[in-house]
Amino acid sequence: MTKEERKVIIASSAGTVFEWYDFYLAGSLAANIAATFVPGTNDTAKFIFVLFGFAAGFAVRPFGALFFGRLGDLIGRKYTFLVTMTLMGISTFLVGLLPSYDAIGYAAPVIFIACRLLQGLALGGEYGGAATYVAEHSPHGRRGFYTSWIQTTATVGLFLSLLVILTLRLSMSPESFAAWGWRVPFLLSIILLGFSIWIRLQLNESPAFQKMKAEGSRSKAPLTEAFGRWSNAKIALIALFGGTAGQAVVWYTGQFYALFFLTQTLKVDGTTANLMIAASLLIGTPFFILFGWMSDKIGRKPILIAGCLIAAATYFPLFENIARIANPKLMSATESVTIDIKADPASCGTLFDPVGVRVFTRPCDVFRRTLATNAMHYKLTPAEAGAPISVTVNGTDVAIPDTDKTGASVVAAAQAAGYPVKGDTSILTAPSISQVLSNERSLSIIGLLFILVLYVTMVYGPIAALLVELFPTRIRYTGMSLPYHIGNGWFGGFLPPTAFAIVAASGNIFSGLWYPIIIALMTVVVGLLFLPETKNRDLDNWH
Repeated sequence: MTKEERKVIIASSAGTVFEWYDFYLAGSLAANIAATFVPGTNDTAKFIFVLFGFAAGFAVRPFGALFFGRLGDLIGRKYTFLVTMTLMGISTFLVGLLPSYDAIGYAAPVIFIACRLLQGLALGGEYGGAATYVAEHSPHGRRGFYTSWIQTTATVGLFLSLLVILTLRLSMSPESFAAWGWRVPFLLSIILLGFSIWIRLQLNESPAFQKMKAEGSRSKAPLTEAFGRWSNAKIALIALFGGTAGQAVVWYTGQFYALFFLTQTLKVDGTTANLMIAASLLIGTPFFILFGWMSDKIGRKPILIAGCLIAAATYFPLFENIARIANPKLMSATESVTIDIKADPASCGTLFDPVGVRVFTRPCDVFRRTLATNAMHYKLTPAEAGAPISVTVNGTDVAIPDTDKTGASVVAAAQAAGYPVKGDTSILTAPSISQVLSNERSLSIIGLLFILVLYVTMVYGPIAALLVELFPTRIRYTGMSLPYHIGNGWFGGFLPPTAFAIVAASGNIFSGLWYPIIIALMTVVVGLLFLPETKNRDLDNWH
């Protein structure tokens, strides 16, 4: 690796790390953001706002890919991802300065959502530019290894955000952190932005783009050429369904859904869960480089397909073992406590709520969501038309008072039968680094989480090189960005709320895993049949 190549990788990767750091802060600090920007004490409304705000960033990523991808193919890779990085840094910094609802009213949540939209647009343009830039600087036969450094950035950015937050939480009182400490990670982004701009300004444009510019062979209409011509649009569809869709759900299952499962389903406290996730990420991150390097030897496709297939085959036993270790009383209750809901099928609707804005009022829907939120298994049985809802726990009717609009009486009966209450001493807790590292249960979970992260590195390590090599130079930035961000922004980004809707509808805390399993298997089939191997393509002659 030459000095210039090393500078390209460091500069591109550092800037992308900081973009991911900025983007994931909103998810990691969701509770503090909701408490600051949403009025009242309605926890449900606050949770809905946070889900919507987080989802908004994912939803607009493909639009950022289209807008900035077009710019990247028209004016160059370097200047485009300088713009996206600046947009991300400024919008993140503004969140740290944004006054609370008490100070400026409803302008606070509106401006926060606007900042999240800008972050999503910026991220939509950043990744394609960084991956393309590094790949076009890479020597033939080393492209998988070089671009795999870019692939570490999403995980490193998430790890960095967790590290900063944990450091602040452990260094100040909970009251101080809730009052102002949560803003510090957002404000730090302005320092990271300055460093990123400085290091990237020292870079030159990619040689492939310079050659194309000198030859006068740049595309005049990258969007039309990339997606308006079937020969190129077909490649984008294959890249999406045979590559990035499966890669995305494996990525989000191994990192975000695992955290969601620990905290929301198993009721592990946030600090303990974050420490265990951070440890697994720290151990697993070097494997991005390993699988990127391996893809230069054996190909991108075999590693990607194998990662999706192995993940789909092992998700259920892995998550079941995590549950047994973290919350053994909950797992025992799911096997010994029987909850039966009997309701008129016409009174039960779908519980799909991808952006968290639906309000459920019918008892059948409300009770099922309440049980799912409390990680309680149930069975739904159809009743006669017009019959009121009834619930039994271990065959005993639950008396549901008219004043119970949430299903609290059902939850209480299930807890009396054996389900753990909040704060039960059997639930794993190790809220410090020393406790996590000295606790046999937390170490076992870190080992299982590492396996999930290993799957992430298998599918994500080679994907940048694969996408870059699929598209010719003149439309490369545009062509690769859209399937990547539809896969990761939509298939992956909406995984947690989609999985939760499946859990709530089915009454089984593990049923949400069917979503990533089915998508991963779809990618295995489409990838095997249609995805070409690209490792030997010469980018300089791939016009």
